[in-house]
Amino acid sequence: MHSLLRGKHFITTQEWTREELEMVLDVAWDLKKLFALGVPHRYLQDKTLFMMFFEQSTRTRNSFEAGMTQLGGHAHDLTPDKLQISHGEAAKDTAMVLSRYGHGIAIRNCFFGIGNKYIREVAKWSSVPVFNMQCDIYHPCQALGDLMTIKEKFSNELRGRKFVISWAYAPSYMKPMSVPQSLILLMTRFGMDVTLAHPPEFKLMPEILKQAEENARQAGVKFEVVHDMDAAFEGAHVVYPKSWGALMTTQDKDESMAIAKKYTDWICDERRMKLTATDSIYMHCLPADRGYEVTDEVIDGPHSVVFDEAENRLHVEKALLALCMGGRP
Repeated sequence: MHSLLRGKHFITTQEWTREELEMVLDVAWDLKKLFALGVPHRYLQDKTLFMMFFEQSTRTRNSFEAGMTQLGGHAHDLTPDKLQISHGEAAKDTAMVLSRYGHGIAIRNCFFGIGNKYIREVAKWSSVPVFNMQCDIYHPCQALGDLMTIKEKFSNELRGRKFVISWAYAPSYMKPMSVPQSLILLMTRFGMDVTLAHPPEFKLMPEILKQAEENARQAGVKFEVVHDMDAAFEGAHVVYPKSWGALMTTQDKDESMAIAKKYTDWICDERRMKLTATDSIYMHCLPADRGYEVTDEVIDGPHSVVFDEAENRLHVEKALLALCMGGRP
C-alpha cells in the first residue's frame, strides 16, 4: 500500500481505499494511547487549520480545535459572519487565500443541495487538504469514529455482526441525512451486515443506496432496507437510532416535521433493546433528543457507548490531520 496521504482531501470515505482508512484507524489508536498517557505528540507544530462553520457545533468544533492544539498547531474557528463569504466572496477566492495562509481547511456546510458542492469547489482550488466536517450528503469523520468504536467494542471481529441504522422521531428540527448515508457506505465495506430502517417517507438519496449495495456486494455482506423498527432491531449487535429529515419527499421543514409526527413511536427504548443481541451496543452521534429518539434508560444504560464514540471522534480526526497535513514531505 502507498502510505503517503499528505495533501489528500477527506470529503467522503468512498474516495479512500479500505487500506487508507485502516491506516487512519491505526494512527488513531496510537494517538489515543499517547493522549491517555499524557505523552506529547506535536506532529503539526506551528501548523494552521482554518475551520469554516456554516452551522453550530459542539463535538466537531471542539474535537478538531482540541486535536490541532494537541498536535502542536492552531485552529481558527470561522463562521460566515467573520469572513467575506457573508458578502458573497466566491469559494474559489476563499480557498486560494486560506491555502496561502495555512496548512488545511475544514468545512461544515449542511445546507441541502449546497453543502457538498461548496466543499468540493473549495477543494478544487485549495492547495492544502480539505476536510469535510459534515455536509448535506456525508459526515465521514463521524462514521470513522463510529467504526473505531465498534472495532474496540467487538475486539475487531466485525464479520457477521448486524449493524442497524434506524430513523427515530425527534421534534427539534429537520436534521441532515449525512450521518445515516455515511454509515451505510462505510459499515458495508468493513464486513458488517447492514440494515437501514425508516418510515417510507424518510428514504435516503438513491445514488448513496446504490453505492452501499455495491459496497456490500464487494464485501460479501448483506445490505437491506426495512420499514419496521422492531424487525430491524431483532438480533442486532449495533443499533444507531437517529432522526433525519424527509428530504427526498419534501424540502419544506414544516411538512417534514408534520410527516415525522406520524411516527412518534419510532423510539429506542428498553423493550426494543431486548430484541437485540445480548452484547449489543447503542450508538448515537449526539446530540440525542432524549425522550423522543431514545429513553434515558437506554442512553444512560449498560448498552450505551455514546461518550466513548464521541471521544473517538477526537482521535480519528487527529489521525486524519496528522496524516494529511503532516507526514512525509
